[in-house]
Amino acid sequence: MIRPCFLVIDREFPGSISTRKLVIETAKFNVITAYSGQEALDVFTRFPAVSGIVLDGGLDDVPCDELALKIKQLQPKVPIIVISAPGFSECPHADYQLESFDPAKLLETLRSIKPEAAAEIEKRNEELSREKLS
Repeated sequence: MIRPCFLVIDREFPGSISTRKLVIETAKFNVITAYSGQEALDVFTRFPAVSGIVLDGGLDDVPCDELALKIKQLQPKVPIIVISAPGFSECPHADYQLESFDPAKLLETLRSIKPEAAAEIEKRNEELSREKLS
């Protein structure tokens, strides 16, 4: 099984790891993390075969829509999910926009991007749970 891999672009906070990254990895998806818009472009150029992008709408170095546009110019079909604070201005180049950070809504969106892989992961988790109970 090849697990979906998502590029998470998240602001860096001293001494912390991306909460979004942890949530996504808990769902058994792979994650590559970038902590700025420029780093995201560098990483995406190096690893363009990601299943999707999870983008913090509040990045400081590159405006959200500018970054989404640059990513779409490199890979037009890659799904981009923007997570933004209430009242955030639109990011028209993103495919999905989630207001605030709701882990359940984020995972639902990621699973909708790769439904077959998500179902396969869920099936495998159930098999492992049954084996553990045996």
